[in-house]
Amino acid sequence: MANDQKTLPYRELEIDDDSPAHPQKKKKKDEKNWGVPGAVLIVCLMTLPLLVFLCSGGRLSSTLIWLRDAKVNVVQGWEHGSNQTSSTPSNNNHTNGLIDELISPNFDKESCLSRYESALYYKTIPYMPSSYLKQKLRNYEALHKKCGPNTPLYKKSIEQLNSGHSVELMDCNYVVWIPFLGLGNRILTLVSTFLYAILTNKVMLIQATDDMVGLFCEPFPDSSWILPPDFPIKNIMQLDVNSNVSYRNMLNKHVISNDPNTKVESLPSYVYVHLSHDIEHSDRLFYCNEDQYIIGKFNWLLLHSDLYFVPSLYSTPMFEEELGLLFPAKESIFYLLAHYLIHPTNSVWGLVTRYYNSYLSKADEKIGIQIRIFHWVKVSSEVIFQQILDCSNKERVLPELDLNGTTAFKTNEPKSKAILVASLYADYYERFKSMYYEHSVKTGEFVSVYQPTHEERQKTEIQSHNQKALAEIYLLSLCDVLMTSAYSTFGYIGYGLAGVRPIFLITVHDKIPDPPCVRAVSMEPCNLTPLLNTCTGKTVDKEKFEQHVKQCEDVDHGIKLFD
Repeated sequence: MANDQKTLPYRELEIDDDSPAHPQKKKKKDEKNWGVPGAVLIVCLMTLPLLVFLCSGGRLSSTLIWLRDAKVNVVQGWEHGSNQTSSTPSNNNHTNGLIDELISPNFDKESCLSRYESALYYKTIPYMPSSYLKQKLRNYEALHKKCGPNTPLYKKSIEQLNSGHSVELMDCNYVVWIPFLGLGNRILTLVSTFLYAILTNKVMLIQATDDMVGLFCEPFPDSSWILPPDFPIKNIMQLDVNSNVSYRNMLNKHVISNDPNTKVESLPSYVYVHLSHDIEHSDRLFYCNEDQYIIGKFNWLLLHSDLYFVPSLYSTPMFEEELGLLFPAKESIFYLLAHYLIHPTNSVWGLVTRYYNSYLSKADEKIGIQIRIFHWVKVSSEVIFQQILDCSNKERVLPELDLNGTTAFKTNEPKSKAILVASLYADYYERFKSMYYEHSVKTGEFVSVYQPTHEERQKTEIQSHNQKALAEIYLLSLCDVLMTSAYSTFGYIGYGLAGVRPIFLITVHDKIPDPPCVRAVSMEPCNLTPLLNTCTGKTVDKEKFEQHVKQCEDVDHGIKLFD
């Protein structure tokens, strides 16, 4: 694997010996020549950095940012695996790196630097959390701390689970997230499952696999979200649409009834819900009001999905009012919840910050191009590359080439643009690099092209591959303009974290479509398998529902949220 990134030395302040920070270097005769006013000035300059440090609440990174802006030279970098605070850009839209109290302050900052630093890298914050959402998150954190793994209430719930049947509604109820498919699908379903947990007052625990180790920080203070290894259901990763314990099959075999008057005592100790792309009619009953009453009586819910099923939750009447209070702007859901829940570990965040500071940070504009080639696409890379160029001409994305070589050299410092290519393949990067090496651009800008990795194939089962993929998702999200592949969950997360509306490259089947791409009008991800209205009881107002749940721009059969 080729990798363009450099490893820089540990960050340190390089201060000239004649600067006020090193007054001991001055000879006494110099102090005498300065006189009393000069001595006062020296004392002020000596104490000013200390005052800034104290005013920043003792935050070293904030003090270093101030010193950098004061033209003190800062060498930026982070050795792999170090807990050293990474260099972060200054941004006046944030407080302490947190998005308006979205995240609890009750964390050890050094244990997860991205939690506090990632927001500082974004130029703008498109949405702030509602006060209702912030309070709901604080309430959830308290619930998770009370009911998390190895607490007395958790152990009591495990006893009920081992009994094989429900006895009573417990103080703590759980939804267990089961990982499926690639990193993009997993993040989308994590966010979806967490929202469902908030709406139903359940505690979310995740079944962590070896390939997920070292990816995400623990998101909840003073507790873990990892399902303990001694969890009694041992075949959890083998559960699928045909499992006898699935909600659909238990209904079809009359093991349970979706009668709202069903007694808790008549239910098994847990239920499995299948919400993946192969979802069938009875599985979709999960979104019906009457069925949610029954599902809510199970103390343990095991949930399997590869979809961003948030849009479908809007079809459930019991969630409608709460969703409106949590997210006045429908388009903000993934953006806010992902920035709350998904934080790369220090090792992954080191990949992001080292690469960004080495190659991207100084560019006036950063253009991210994410290219995903699905197995059903049978056209050559030349066709895909031409589609990207056609799209760029249509939407004015890439700097236009000066094919005649007539652009005059500008004596003033030209602006620079960086193109970040995220793809499993190196071919597209090489084409862009050659294009801008062989030709200048009409606007006289400097153009640089970068690709962090090219793994050639998706290797979800390998931890290091997932770490690099997560780093590239975050690098994509730090771009100002994004062109992403239709249908790609990797791209969905990149622009969802960025809080920008991307340009979608329409999937090519036999020839380049016309138009080759389309601009998104919502930054929300797409639910690739839409909801079909199969509920017989109370339903939401169809007209109101269709005002903010519409067809995806890039997938004809998908649905997504719009404002």
